[in-house]
Amino acid sequence: MTTINRRKFICSATLLAGASAMVPSFGRETSTDGEGSSKDIKLGVISAANNPEEDLKIVRDLGFPTCQLSISNYSSELAKRLSASLKKYGIEPTSLICMGPGVYKWNLTEGPSTIGLVPRVNRAARVERLMKGIDFCKEAGIPAIQTHFGFIPEDPGDIKYQEFIATMKPIGEYALKQGIDIYFETGQETPVTLLRAILDIGTGNLFVNYDTANLVLYGKSNPLDGLKVIGKYVRALHAKDGNYPTDPNKLGKEVPIPEGEVNFPAIISYLKKIGFKGNITIEYELGDSNKEYILKTKKYLENLILS
Repeated sequence: MTTINRRKFICSATLLAGASAMVPSFGRETSTDGEGSSKDIKLGVISAANNPEEDLKIVRDLGFPTCQLSISNYSSELAKRLSASLKKYGIEPTSLICMGPGVYKWNLTEGPSTIGLVPRVNRAARVERLMKGIDFCKEAGIPAIQTHFGFIPEDPGDIKYQEFIATMKPIGEYALKQGIDIYFETGQETPVTLLRAILDIGTGNLFVNYDTANLVLYGKSNPLDGLKVIGKYVRALHAKDGNYPTDPNKLGKEVPIPEGEVNFPAIISYLKKIGFKGNITIEYELGDSNKEYILKTKKYLENLILS
């Protein structure tokens, strides 16, 4: 994963060793009422899982009932160990983050030619890794796979848009046969463009991991307004905050929650209004010393969910 060194997978034995603070976590009940409730929304973190026996113990010790997972190399042996560890610690896996291979440039100038499946460079190798990731999800009992698919063109007549749709259809169909959903992580495209792509691919198992900050950092949408466009397909959120870009070559600046442009009280209120039943995963990319931030943010989000 060194070639895509942007995301810091926040639960690892090195970063969070010695974690002992425990905060009550939400139960797994779901309501049958029209609107969502606090029982429908579960919190989680992103966790490395190359050593699941140790990595997932940290997730459990931090009091999170769910996690998104990052795996360097997929194998049947690791899938069995991961499945056993998830069961042992009572953790619900929400998705597998599947990235690479190749270089990803997280900016506004080189990003369009390096991120995801839209660029032709590395496309075939990344499709192959996604297929292997889907198989791993099936073996390990992970219900969804997610990634950044790239700067999807807004013009449906653009050849790269058409190539992207044609590339995604067999991936979606294969995942559907395996019983696996695919999550698009937001950021590089407008919500309307993502909605069009989901409908044009049309395999019925395509949903959204809604990264609240990425829409701001890439200057694509106000996160609350974006939910009004694509909220129907949102199954998961990344809780992250940031400011809009002021340099047209660079992303906006990520900042701690709630110091940026993301209106989390309004976001969570709207999620309840539309009957959201999913997970909110804390994502942190500001540094390595993050245990205190994670627990502080967990408490902040819990209070909003319960209000």
